[in-house]
Amino acid sequence: MSLLLPTVLPAQKKYEAVWESIDSRPVPGWFTNAKFGIFIHWGLYSVPAWGPLPADGASIYDCYAEWYWMRLLDKDNQVNPLFVDFHRRHYGEQFAYQDFVSRFTCELFKPADWAKLFREAGAKYIVLTSKHHEGFTLWPSEHAWNWNAVDVGPHRDLAGDLTEAVKKEGLHMGFYYSLYEWFNPLYRSDLDRYVSEHMIPQMKDLVNRYRPDVVWTDGEWDHPSEKWRSTDFLAWLYNESPVRETVVVNDRWGKETRSVHGGIYTTEYGLVHDSQMEDIVTHPWEECRGIGHSFGYNRNEQLEDYSTSEQLVHLLIDKVSAGGNLLLNIGPTADGRIPVIMQQRLTDMGRWLRRNGEAIYETRGWKVASKQPDIQAYFTCKGQDLYVICTQYPAKAITVRGIDRKPSSVTLLGSGARAGYSHSGKSVTITPPPLSPSDGEYAWVFKLTGVMR
Repeated sequence: MSLLLPTVLPAQKKYEAVWESIDSRPVPGWFTNAKFGIFIHWGLYSVPAWGPLPADGASIYDCYAEWYWMRLLDKDNQVNPLFVDFHRRHYGEQFAYQDFVSRFTCELFKPADWAKLFREAGAKYIVLTSKHHEGFTLWPSEHAWNWNAVDVGPHRDLAGDLTEAVKKEGLHMGFYYSLYEWFNPLYRSDLDRYVSEHMIPQMKDLVNRYRPDVVWTDGEWDHPSEKWRSTDFLAWLYNESPVRETVVVNDRWGKETRSVHGGIYTTEYGLVHDSQMEDIVTHPWEECRGIGHSFGYNRNEQLEDYSTSEQLVHLLIDKVSAGGNLLLNIGPTADGRIPVIMQQRLTDMGRWLRRNGEAIYETRGWKVASKQPDIQAYFTCKGQDLYVICTQYPAKAITVRGIDRKPSSVTLLGSGARAGYSHSGKSVTITPPPLSPSDGEYAWVFKLTGVMR
């Protein structure tokens, strides 16, 4: 029996603006089948493009270059002196963060090239930061007058241009949106008015204008969801919006909602706030992280700060076999380029996925896998087939337990080579075929056909 979910939801029901009703909406099946998405952090912070590193004593969150403005002004934070020193030396004491807008030019931004790279990387969906905590929007939001990419800076609808290109490549397009804005005077003086007159109208404009497949909120931690009026917005999104049947949302809707309410649950560098997520396999979830330590491009990072292509493929395998998705971040430059090292990493992942994507896309985790810690492999399943993913090619036969049926065949994906095997009781022993240098890279997948009920 197939475990795949429908790409859209069943007959529409009326969702009420309370969590019990909102949480009853299933996550659309296209997301749980997609497995791999690309996050994009791009904004005025891409101009200084700087943050400290763990070697400087910075915590994981202090390494984020997209927090430049806040870290520059937050004297209580341990890394504030590092930001202040960098800023004064390179821009001067009189240079305000807002002045970076004239240098956010994006003159080399080629959305069609970006979208082609994303498709070749094997990604199925894209999530662009439409607005980070700085409040600057990448679309012509009337609620961010003279603080958006059309009125100032590049004078271009960056969100619209990328949306068009991504959809032409057949990929799902979504947006990150920060609920709060660090220094918005209305947010600081009157939260209720900020939410009703600025935040909710701005989010509705984003949805109505671009019809995203993902609404990925953040910056929720200052207030409970009731103050953000999150269920009011979600009831509109699920009942009335143009994407009500297909849109996916996350769990960042209030200080109490992560891993509790919303749509998909989210981890960030393996954490929910400062804790490990628990009971994640039974609910659709997604890990987000950068290729380096930062989400926004950080010029301070060196080669050793970036994950290798092999590490990223293994990361994808780990998350998918545990029932989740991977949302891997890139940080473009202020002139609109995707750094070459990030292009290379994505291209390598795409090459591996072209050979082995059958074991990733549209699969589910295999619960029996947790009972076999002695096997250095990951497991996914789809329909009646089981995939055994080895991050090192087995030097000898391996035995997989918990399989009632005898496979009709065992093959090595990508090569088509048949592996020897035997079935005894509830175990299948796989004898790997001879390996040629071209057979797989980073990880190897054995497909056991016809073993799942």
